[in-house]
Amino acid sequence: MSPELGRFALALACVFALAQAILPVLGARRRDRRLMALAPGLALGQLIALVASFLCLVNAAVTNDFSVANILENSSVTKPLLYKITGVWGNHEGSILLWALILGICGAAVAAFGRNLPSALRARVIGVLGGVAAGFELFCLTTSDPFDRVWPAPLDGQGMNPLLQDPGLAFHPPILYTGYVGFAVPFAFAIAALMEGRVDAAWGRWVRPWAVAAWCFLTCGIALGSWWSYYVLGWGGYWFWDPVENASLIPWLSGTALMHSAIVVEKREALKIWTVLLAIGTFSFSLSGTFLVRSGILNSVHAFAQDPARGIFILALLGLVIGGSLALFAWRAPSLTSGGLFAPVSREGSLVLNNILLCSICAVVLTGTMYPPFMSLLFGKTISVGKPFFDAATIPLAIPLFTFMGFGPMLPWKRAQLWPVLRRLWVAALATLAAFGVTVIGLSGVLPILCATMAVWIIGSSLTDIAGRLALFRVSFSQSIQRAKSLPRSAFGAALAHIGVGVSVLGLAVMSQAQHKIVEVHVGQKEELAGYEWTLTDVRTVPGPNYMAMVATMEIRHNGRLVTVMHPSKRSFNMQNQTTTEVSIHTNGLSDLYGVIGDKHGPDSNPTYVLRLHYNPLAPWMWFGALIMAMGGALSLSDRRMRVGAPRRAPAPDMVAAE
Repeated sequence: MSPELGRFALALACVFALAQAILPVLGARRRDRRLMALAPGLALGQLIALVASFLCLVNAAVTNDFSVANILENSSVTKPLLYKITGVWGNHEGSILLWALILGICGAAVAAFGRNLPSALRARVIGVLGGVAAGFELFCLTTSDPFDRVWPAPLDGQGMNPLLQDPGLAFHPPILYTGYVGFAVPFAFAIAALMEGRVDAAWGRWVRPWAVAAWCFLTCGIALGSWWSYYVLGWGGYWFWDPVENASLIPWLSGTALMHSAIVVEKREALKIWTVLLAIGTFSFSLSGTFLVRSGILNSVHAFAQDPARGIFILALLGLVIGGSLALFAWRAPSLTSGGLFAPVSREGSLVLNNILLCSICAVVLTGTMYPPFMSLLFGKTISVGKPFFDAATIPLAIPLFTFMGFGPMLPWKRAQLWPVLRRLWVAALATLAAFGVTVIGLSGVLPILCATMAVWIIGSSLTDIAGRLALFRVSFSQSIQRAKSLPRSAFGAALAHIGVGVSVLGLAVMSQAQHKIVEVHVGQKEELAGYEWTLTDVRTVPGPNYMAMVATMEIRHNGRLVTVMHPSKRSFNMQNQTTTEVSIHTNGLSDLYGVIGDKHGPDSNPTYVLRLHYNPLAPWMWFGALIMAMGGALSLSDRRMRVGAPRRAPAPDMVAAE
């Protein structure tokens, strides 16, 4: 499969996308059923062309076609096959093509699963997705062509960044991108709603599954990236408040708010304008975050490209998508009728508070991330915003958010009495008080104690909510089972997702008590850390497929009993003249023993080795919690009401006039 065929397929996909962006939308405006009916076929055609283009690039990587500049700069003959394939999206050009491919999948998915949508709305949604896809594909073809040729073709490539040669980072981008791009569908629904001038309960029910699906992927992508930082970078941490990490956290926060506000639209037809704005804002954050990373404005180990020359196209595309959608919002939002009055103490009220706090945290992270580059661009000042700022600014907002998470889902819609709900939570309150006592004794620092206590509150109240719905211990067990069968899966999913938040927060809080030390030892020398005895017993050199590794053997004992033998290593890649550390981790689910080998010092006859030793309590819980959150979202998606969609929409006689 030649690169020229891949470029032709990409150009063909762009033609399909442009047609998809124009014809169905025009058909919806004119009520022309023939034009609207073109939308699914165009979306499918675009997807087939993108798949063909992407396979051409994969084929070039696997067959070592170094006449392709992208392959030449990011691959080599000795690179393992897995990383030849995953390396396709481990660079700027390939990652943008992957973005376009996932966007094409989203358009085809709406075409396939949106058959119950009104034809005009479906045509507009697919049309908007086509417009965004066309922008990405034009970006690929004009400034980021993954099929550019070089002549003469070298016999070998320049190799891949060794940090990217890891399974975690190999699969992290596709999952993260699916989350990013998935929010394009709620965005398209929002733009379509603004075109129609109508948002109602049916719209809320259509949007919610797409928002939940994107949120699940983004949660997994962020967690996988955090886990990669933990076990690859060798610094023992999991989140650096790195600008690129923040670029994914920002849409996750606004996307979480979107999921919750869409419930209010669906159940009570309230928060319509706010939900539409959140849908636009979340995808705008996804889009701008991706381009800021790729343009090199946000410098990071994750930034694959440092090419400000593409800035003009990026700014034009961002201006068109984000500026255009906000302009349409400003024009049409006043025509969206509000409804669903509710009291401050109600389920809706708690979800509004949830939105305010989530968006406040989102604003803090956005400010802390963008302030340094703006100061550099506008005033030439180099400053950095680090962990102390983010901790001090976000945790005080997170504590009340965690508090309200406990009883918000238990409040009735429209109007509620707070005391009866709080009275149902007495068991969770007692568990929280007990947790507070334990954490005061076991943890140091006010914020870790508060966070750990709130984590127990979230978990306890979520379990209490489910127990109350099943009437556990108030009716027979068989009756509780019958209640469980009749309870919507989305109720279990929401509780599970909240429990996942509690588990992650508990892991974060207790992880703050981690112990570590950096030592320089001879082979056979022992060190003590956290009650464990760490002994370096051997260091040897082992060849790899495209590197040489210095592999250490460390025995860890507790009270004289052998706990584990660890083999951290340090790899030297001659082609890229880089070294990487391969951490060795032993976990029992409650804590991690974490070892890293650093530099070798002294003569070969009596060398010493630098070791970094960590004891990380509850570290695995941070990622278990994220997995539980995503499972909660997936369980909600399996709810029949989510899969079937909304009830038939009432006719809208003023729809045409609204245009």
